[in-house]
Amino acid sequence: MNNSTSSFQSTPIRVVAITGCDGSGKSTLANRLVQTLALRTKVEEVYLGQSSGFIKQKITELPVVGEKIAAYLVSKSDKVHEKPNTAPGNAEGTVIFLLSCWRAYKFKRMLRRAKEGVLLVTDRYPQAEVAGFRVDGPHLSKAQGGSRWIQMLRKREQRLYEWMASFPPALLIRLSIDEQTAHARKPDHDIASLREKIKVIPTLHFNGAHILELSGRDPEDEVFKASLEAIQQTFTLPNSL
Repeated sequence: MNNSTSSFQSTPIRVVAITGCDGSGKSTLANRLVQTLALRTKVEEVYLGQSSGFIKQKITELPVVGEKIAAYLVSKSDKVHEKPNTAPGNAEGTVIFLLSCWRAYKFKRMLRRAKEGVLLVTDRYPQAEVAGFRVDGPHLSKAQGGSRWIQMLRKREQRLYEWMASFPPALLIRLSIDEQTAHARKPDHDIASLREKIKVIPTLHFNGAHILELSGRDPEDEVFKASLEAIQQTFTLPNSL
């Protein structure tokens, strides 16, 4: 799937986005950058993943039947990954759409903070080029068909991602990694998921964002130094670092 975001246009926002496969060092780099940048400017870290755990927690909090509903719906949505070319049922599709809505909510909150002058460092970043939560795209578009309800949710979800993708980060740091290293660092992760991310993420354009390509196999200090230098070149900070 390759979708245009022509109906939504925006200039780059005050965001440093970090993308890459699991095991490439995204979280480690984000945490270290925030700690260092906090000495010079207002900065916050934002996780822009799907946050399925948060949705499950909220459903579980419903009285009497919350826990049972949460377990059922999340188990249903998780099975969608096993049949990527099959349209989900209404229950699975609704959970998937709620996860996308939560991601959009976090994105809106991030935009507000950026307008207030806060520098945001994000772990992951939404895109509308390729479908699938694994690569931070709209998940319902991985399959066609389904009920009228699913088709309606699919269109709405696509628009959500096109809207988010229309705000490219001022700097996107993309960390590459090979399958063996990624799996060694994240042995509990599904190998098929890692392969999909390694294949797709390097092809994404993120609506023309300026992309710094780094290797997650390089020493942590080298990756951090290169990232920090790129940030200094991209943003006007109160003091030199």
